Amino acid sequence: MLFIDNQNITDPTLNLALEEYALKNLPPNTDYLLFYINEPSIIIGKNQNTAAEINADYVEKNGIHVVRRLSGGGAVYHDLGNLNFSFITNNDGDSFHNYRKFTEPVVRALAKLGVEAELTGRNDIQVGERKISGNAQFSTKGRMFSHGTLLFDSEIENVVSALNVNPEKFKSKGIQSIRSRVANISEFLREPITIASFRQQLLESIFEGTQIHTYELTDADWAAIHELADRRYRNWEWNYGKSPAFNIRQVKRLATGTFDVQLYVVEGKIQQATIFGDFFGQGEVREFADKLQGVRFDLPSVKEALNDVDFSYYFGPVTAEEWLGMLFE
Repeated sequence: MLFIDNQNITDPTLNLALEEYALKNLPPNTDYLLFYINEPSIIIGKNQNTAAEINADYVEKNGIHVVRRLSGGGAVYHDLGNLNFSFITNNDGDSFHNYRKFTEPVVRALAKLGVEAELTGRNDIQVGERKISGNAQFSTKGRMFSHGTLLFDSEIENVVSALNVNPEKFKSKGIQSIRSRVANISEFLREPITIASFRQQLLESIFEGTQIHTYELTDADWAAIHELADRRYRNWEWNYGKSPAFNIRQVKRLATGTFDVQLYVVEGKIQQATIFGDFFGQGEVREFADKLQGVRFDLPSVKEALNDVDFSYYFGPVTAEEWLGMLFE
């Protein structure tokens, strides 16, 4: 495994561009590890409705970046007290959805610091009942990354204020608010350390005492990363997009995540479909939604139109019956 040095960049558009560039362009004969810290930002899951996820007034007043990432899952708040890690590797058929494989090295590193953490639920790392990390994955052309946050010393009140958290998430977990659920790693340390020291100890633990070899990014690499940041991660269409005037909407949480299905129906037929949510899948949701265009809005017609579709490919472990039941409940 090689370590990618991001040169202490805190611009989220560059860090996400670096991650995508490394995934798609670096030699695939080895694994890579990337760390990055972002200045105050909301990082939106690929399949989410940005406008519904953020507190727009708070974001504007505080100059918070809003950037959509490639992976699914929910919106997260980043600041200079949050360390992000990304493992970039081959998708060998057993790694996508295998969060334990990629979080275990982090859990072991935390244990060395006296923090007793464990992977819980779909994709969280927790200390007791408190969440310190959320994780997500993305796969393309035989390669993938599994990345996660590590709340080290974040401003929790800003997390609360910047995000519009769907109450369905808390209802399903039997908890009251984001304040009661999340925590900083610094709260559990035996003695205080800086985030820079935490980053270094995490790096040394993941490499398990072996020499840390670094992949040296060239000037050409960085030029391509900046171009990608401009083309995708600083693009309003990518980060926000335009939403049609929907007249049918279903929001429900299934085992694989929260779904927000919005349909524009004219004369009994679906003219446009948009699917948002924090589910994890490998397929392009837009491709799935396009299969609904022109279909009569009734259960038999929609079921027939989606008869040959692998729902788990687009949304993770969900059945056709569960998904259709959500839409026509």
